[in-house]
Amino acid sequence: MDLSYSTEELAFRDEVRDWLAGNLPADIREKVVGYRHLSKEDFTRWHRILAAKGWSVPHWPVEWGGTGWDVTRRYIFDEEFGLAGAPVLPSFGPNMCAAVLQRFGTEAQKAHYLPRIRNGDDFWVQGYSEPGSGSDLASLKTRAERQGDHYLVNGQKIWTTLGHYGDWIFCLVRTDPSAAKRQEGISFLLIDMKTPGITVRPLILMDGGHEVNEVFFENVKVPLGNLVHEENKGWTVAKYLLGHERMGSARVGASRRELGALRALASRELKNGRPLIEDPRFRDRLSRIEIELMSLELTAMRFLDRMRRSGQPPGADVSMLKIRGTEVQQAITELMMQAAGPEAQPFVAVDGGEVDPLHSRLAPRYFNFRKASIYAGSNEIQRNIIAKATLGL
Repeated sequence: MDLSYSTEELAFRDEVRDWLAGNLPADIREKVVGYRHLSKEDFTRWHRILAAKGWSVPHWPVEWGGTGWDVTRRYIFDEEFGLAGAPVLPSFGPNMCAAVLQRFGTEAQKAHYLPRIRNGDDFWVQGYSEPGSGSDLASLKTRAERQGDHYLVNGQKIWTTLGHYGDWIFCLVRTDPSAAKRQEGISFLLIDMKTPGITVRPLILMDGGHEVNEVFFENVKVPLGNLVHEENKGWTVAKYLLGHERMGSARVGASRRELGALRALASRELKNGRPLIEDPRFRDRLSRIEIELMSLELTAMRFLDRMRRSGQPPGADVSMLKIRGTEVQQAITELMMQAAGPEAQPFVAVDGGEVDPLHSRLAPRYFNFRKASIYAGSNEIQRNIIAKATLGL
């Protein structure tokens, strides 16, 4: 097993690092490292910068605008983004919908949608979860009835991340409510968000942030040509898509950057005592996170080595990266709160009445990262996947 990079791979890492240093807009980076929300315009601008370089969809096949990089270079690329504070493009279009279209789409669908996704012309969002249908996604109730040359869609989706930015949404809908099994009778539709009958309602979080939404469908007409794969076989598509979502959940590079910020915060001089980094109990917790992150990185490298030798995608055990990666991310946000102390309160002025622009966002960030162990399949479900598919339990 080889857990090191070759000379060529190290040169590639330096190329990516140098390009990011010269092309990542400073205002966008400042928003990322300062834990502020990016606007649709921010995402679109960054997407088009990457597209001009040919790096917006590096994991795609070359014939559709991909780079032809092997799995190791794609991993290096992702980790350098995290280290640099570059925003990751929302995965719904470039990763999730595109993967589905490349695997299950018709030639006409590929020719129409893939170039637009690559260039950043359309902002895609995901319509999966519903009230009462989250982890138990197969219980979804949004209906799509075939009427002539279109489907008529009625129902509701919830927790739609960045739904207020969406130009298009891919949805799981029930096309056969009489199917014997709940997983049957579900279809995968592509829906233009400008279609009459669609209403997006914000779900404002406790910190005042607008990230997620409810989406309502009332007699929304969707052309039959927007069906991906076969009618009533959408569950096959859904499982394929979720596998792509989990592979990128480790976020080793971003966690390494955040760990450096945590260490700097804990090392600052305090007015009424020693730096927190000198406290043995705090230092012990920090060391444990560092060890966990090193172990996570080595595990990711093991997957890389296996994938580049076999040429096969990862198996069910890739869920380990999702579990440990999200737990490390949550642990870092928790320790950041402890390091900041009272200054982490989001609406409290400190230091003579001035609100620290970074510290005041630590609490909202902490609470926001509670979702990390839930999305892409909760960590409890991931442990069941490992037990059944890998350990045979």
